[in-house]
Amino acid sequence: MIRKIVYLLIIGLIVSGVTAMAGRTEKKAAALSAAQKWLAMIDKEQYAESWKENAELFRNAVSAQQWEQMMQAVRKPLGKLVSRKVKTKTYAKALPGAPDGEYVVIQFETSFENKKSAVETVTPMLDKDGVWRVSGYYIK
Repeated sequence: MIRKIVYLLIIGLIVSGVTAMAGRTEKKAAALSAAQKWLAMIDKEQYAESWKENAELFRNAVSAQQWEQMMQAVRKPLGKLVSRKVKTKTYAKALPGAPDGEYVVIQFETSFENKKSAVETVTPMLDKDGVWRVSGYYIK
């Protein structure tokens, strides 16, 4: 009887672990899709439009005008996109300096016409309305 209970507990743990992993995989895929759509706007220099698509957390921290100025100063000089490939996707419920929530930190290996090797970090978060939106962007 004890063997049967232990066996059922192990099966239950495995099933719950697989279910959690599947949920994270779906969340990573949805976050990646949001990040790629958002990056397409950045690549087309649609900075004002990209700001509107940012997470509420981001829009509350950075004005549209500030965002446009930052992108003009940082992203535009890099030139046109040459290539972009996903390097990593990491699901997190907490990030330094950010409120608890659901985030996916995505790193891309990127090449621009004026910078051959860069790492773009895009952090979509699950916004209050259940939609994945970008809450952070960084180029290194």
